[in-house]
Amino acid sequence: MPLIRALLIVFLTLAAAPVALAQRASPDQSFAAFVNALWPNAQAKGITRATFDTAMNGLTPDPRVIAATKRQPEYGKPVGDYINALASPGRIKRGLAKAEEWSKTLVAVEKKYSVERWILVSLWGMETDYGAAKDKWDVFRSLATLAYVKYRHPYFRNELIVAMGIMQKNGFARPQMVSSWAGAMGQSQFMPSNVVDYAVDFSGDGRADLWNNVPDVLASTANYLNAWKWRSDVPWGFEVMVPNGFDTMKSRATFAEWTRLGVRRADGKAFPRDAPEIGQAILFFPSGAKGPAFVVTPNFLVLKEYNNSDAYAIAVGHLADRLHGGIPIRAAWPKDDRPLSRDARIALQRKLAALGYKVAEFEGHIDFDIRDYIRAEQKKNGMVPDGNPTTALLEKLGVTPAR
Repeated sequence: MPLIRALLIVFLTLAAAPVALAQRASPDQSFAAFVNALWPNAQAKGITRATFDTAMNGLTPDPRVIAATKRQPEYGKPVGDYINALASPGRIKRGLAKAEEWSKTLVAVEKKYSVERWILVSLWGMETDYGAAKDKWDVFRSLATLAYVKYRHPYFRNELIVAMGIMQKNGFARPQMVSSWAGAMGQSQFMPSNVVDYAVDFSGDGRADLWNNVPDVLASTANYLNAWKWRSDVPWGFEVMVPNGFDTMKSRATFAEWTRLGVRRADGKAFPRDAPEIGQAILFFPSGAKGPAFVVTPNFLVLKEYNNSDAYAIAVGHLADRLHGGIPIRAAWPKDDRPLSRDARIALQRKLAALGYKVAEFEGHIDFDIRDYIRAEQKKNGMVPDGNPTTALLEKLGVTPAR
């Protein structure tokens, strides 16, 4: 699953970073030894010695990168605050201006990839504020640091070699190879493997440039979504209003079934027509039953392939709706919303697995299957079964997160 960054990172203090490096790296492994061991793998994948040396000579581990792995913006911040900050009035205004400026390109991209312009402009705005937020990190140093300490091994080691291939194939100058702290590159914030798989030369200048070429950025983003089965005939989802007394154990139904159950779109429009390819749409409460409710389509899951975060996917969809003239989210976000930290979510995942539920990974991502497991445990413990993970649920289950 691709790792693509959307936000600025709040870093930990540099003083703690060397400790983290020492804890993660094997005591007998030096960075120089890591680089030497990397060369045969890079050579086997077609990297020349000149390219390898250009990428790696003089590098040292970056403690700021290790610090950044500890703090993710999708965890711990109230969902409403997160969404409102990203889908802000200023970003909406700038997005409308960009949509007008690049309207001809967007028409051509829509025609070729069947992804609507507002989602593309929204993702562009979310990732780099329409190109205004520039990459500042040395992609090779960042990826080498993560690979050296075996963070999500072997993912970042592979990405490091792929980044070398991108520089070599395209003839990019070494200073152009900049990224986010985690190696996501350009205005679309593609990881190196995503660049190889999905970047396109839409401007026709002979190379796909995600740093400076807006047509390439927009078309590459559309190509990515199209490859992950984006459906142009349904929205990403919509805010809904549920009737009084609604059984929140119910989480999946067709649009027709949601209508029969009294669920209504907050904007007053009708649900789309059902189609076999769409299947069931999912109801969820990102901040619990006291806050806004959403019914989402398979396109929501495609947005989570871009960044595996419910809050991020809602923010992208909501910003796209606002750019297209949609209304603000109507329901109030709970003032006492305190999302779980990543460590707490991982501890919850492990507890659910111990209780016999099927948990696919232990990285803190609360997918819709896990939300259903949470509903079941909430019901057993006399809580409102809304699928929202909370500290109250952890206490009921006797879960103590690692610190």
